[in-house]
Amino acid sequence: MRIQIINGPNLNLLGVREPEIYGKRAWEDYLKELRARFPKVRIDYFQSNLEGEIINKIQEIGFDRDGIVINAGAYTHTSIAILDALKSVNAPAVEVHITNVYQREVFRRRSIISPGCVGFIGGFGLDSYRLAIEALVDSTKQPTP
Repeated sequence: MRIQIINGPNLNLLGVREPEIYGKRAWEDYLKELRARFPKVRIDYFQSNLEGEIINKIQEIGFDRDGIVINAGAYTHTSIAILDALKSVNAPAVEVHITNVYQREVFRRRSIISPGCVGFIGGFGLDSYRLAIEALVDSTKQPTP
């Protein structure tokens, strides 16, 4: 199984950026833990602060990955183009957020990309990524109706 994690703007600063909100853990350390926890899953990673690069990555990998875990950051609330890219590929996507967006500012409570995703996980810190991977792995084990 091969899963692509895509992180959007400012998520390259995890561990440094607003640690009271996003925690003090560096992404690179957490990614190593994820890969160790799922040894049978190839976990690829991509991060960009640029909307077009995220769209290009979705189009590049969306037909040969078994799933996408996407935290589009602020683009979650603004990008019809990322939604369209997610809907254009075969790989199922799970939308992830580190924080519980429903406990934050009102503008964060609306996701434009959700209709292009099979599920949503948020509010569990970095562990939201683990939960998304588990959901994608489990979904491949269940028969399709």
